[in-house]
Amino acid sequence: MAGVLGDARLEALLERLEARSQAQVAQTREYFRRRGEAGELSWEGLDADAHRFMADKLVALEPAKAQFCHLLCLALGARRVVEVGTSYGVSTLWLAAAVRANGGVVIGTEYEPAKAAAARANWAEAGLSGFVELRERDLRETLKDLEGPIDFVLMDIWTEMARPAIELIHPHLRRGAVVCADNTTGFADPYRDYFAFVNDPKNGLKTMTLPFDGGFELTVRI
Repeated sequence: MAGVLGDARLEALLERLEARSQAQVAQTREYFRRRGEAGELSWEGLDADAHRFMADKLVALEPAKAQFCHLLCLALGARRVVEVGTSYGVSTLWLAAAVRANGGVVIGTEYEPAKAAAARANWAEAGLSGFVELRERDLRETLKDLEGPIDFVLMDIWTEMARPAIELIHPHLRRGAVVCADNTTGFADPYRDYFAFVNDPKNGLKTMTLPFDGGFELTVRI
């Protein structure tokens, strides 16, 4: 990380947050395995028990993917970045470090107030608060007044919200803008509506799946 970020304070914070997120992975997988086998889950959204369970889970983007997004933003000279699904703001730190270098802003979305508060605290600790605009509550409302041009998008959210998000963001994507979506092979069928939009020729997008764990879709506005 040091060679990429060059920020000791940020690197220390990321190491701590990523370790905490990784420590929660086994418990999270077991929870969803158990409930899935019992037929208690739906891809249409999480129920009250799942929301309760996930309240303290960071679900942070894997460091390799986050670093990849950081470098993409630097390569694009990205100044307006949208993050769909902020959670505790771990991947936001990587994106904010890139727009700090480029001169810009990350527009984040988060539904849960407690997670939004924790994310703000993490950004403040890293000295990156001034590079993030967090929009709280339902993204179907908070992204309605989005302005462009958008250079880069990170889509890291429950699958049922991916299609509404890309529909709202798409009109503002500049030519050459990049959209990355996480876990698109791990949850391929629930992403069907998202892929229907991305693969529709009238939307002017080209896409490929990168060989990261769980799949990582890279889509370009042409």
